Amino acid sequence: MNKIKSDLPQTFTYKGERQLIQYTTKEFSAVCPFSGLPDIATVVIEYIPDKLCLELKSLKYYFVSFRNVGIYQEDVTNHIFKDIHRVLKPRYLSVKTVYNTRGGIDAICFIEKGKR
Repeated sequence: MNKIKSDLPQTFTYKGERQLIQYTTKEFSAVCPFSGLPDIATVVIEYIPDKLCLELKSLKYYFVSFRNVGIYQEDVTNHIFKDIHRVLKPRYLSVKTVYNTRGGIDAICFIEKGKR
């Protein structure tokens, strides 16, 4: 059974100045539970760390864990947001998913919390 591995994102200690960090991948995919077709997206994560930063290799493996999971686009964005917020506890976090056009419809999902 395919399952999202919410325990994969790892962190490291951050002691620097306040800064906005952005990670982007164009290689995200999951499966539409309605059609069974792949949903391909660009994922953009922005955050202002409090004490922790995301480790990128673990983030990549976390994204890969979605690959064969049937999940709606809106739920993907919410799932990523909750998992990243749980491990980072940042001052600010936003997650945006920009999906490839499907059936002539463009879909963008966005969640943010905190002060940028």
